[in-house]
Amino acid sequence: MGRRVWVKVDPWDKSVVISALEGGADALMVPPGYEQEVKKLGVIPVIAPQGDIKPGEDFLEMEIKGREDEEEIVKRSRTHLVIVKTTDWRVIPFENLVARTQNIMAEVHSLEEAQLIGGILEKGVNNLLIHVRDAKELRAILTFLKTEEELLTLQEAEIEEIRPLGLGDRVCVDTCSNLKEGEGMLVGNTSIALFLVHAEVAENPYVEPRPFRVNAGCVHAYIKTPEGKTRYLSELKAGDEVLIADHKGKTKRAIVGRVKIEKRPLVLVKAKYDGQVFSTILQNAETIRLTTPEGKGRSIVELRRGDKVLLYLEEGARHFGHKISESIIER
Repeated sequence: MGRRVWVKVDPWDKSVVISALEGGADALMVPPGYEQEVKKLGVIPVIAPQGDIKPGEDFLEMEIKGREDEEEIVKRSRTHLVIVKTTDWRVIPFENLVARTQNIMAEVHSLEEAQLIGGILEKGVNNLLIHVRDAKELRAILTFLKTEEELLTLQEAEIEEIRPLGLGDRVCVDTCSNLKEGEGMLVGNTSIALFLVHAEVAENPYVEPRPFRVNAGCVHAYIKTPEGKTRYLSELKAGDEVLIADHKGKTKRAIVGRVKIEKRPLVLVKAKYDGQVFSTILQNAETIRLTTPEGKGRSIVELRRGDKVLLYLEEGARHFGHKISESIIER
């Protein structure tokens, strides 16, 4: 089952309701008597005594203060979805709950809480009830959750050319996460065509694997970041977030721990998709890999004309990292 996101609008606020509708919330919890007000604004399940989803029947609300509450929540979750509240928002009780049941929903009151609860025991709490009174903050939370679940469509591009270049400044991005085979970062010379550059997870006779690292490309290159944005590789610094993608297009966020910019020999990579040729520039070394449709990292020294690698294509130009509707030519 995918993630369920409910939004609690109490007290009633039309602007929050509209933000929830536009942000893709799965249901709206409103005070009694406002069921029809929601229906006037959009089509969405309403949580209320006279709504589509009824408290006490379709779900329970419980507060966790100690171990006894945890046991009771697990027991009740066998028959009902349980909305779990906490007064001091401690992580450990939720870690215990997630390890034992997924039929719970955490109530959160800020973007920080949503980010924290989403990372508990890696898989996170799958269901969230968002209760904020500011429409702007609600939009930020819903955007974050959408990005966490974003599934990108990757294309199979055919290698057209691999050509050595001279020296240039290349960027290694070291994250605070260990990546797996099939995972990497989306990087390219143009913002509309990004290559899936593989993480350094492979064994090598010369260097140890560094699964936290992607040797991503040159300082000028674009990299895809969360919330639908791109940045230049040269802009990244410790504490920033980047988007990690795997060969199936599944994405997640990673925190940048360190960025290393060093002069290295470079190689130009060109690949063709649907009659168009796209490019990126990478360090010329056997440890640098692009990702194949099968999810394998293929070293650039092994790639040959006609080989297939994964590419993410996006319509529209970019202005300061934001997608815009404007024609632009980048070569």
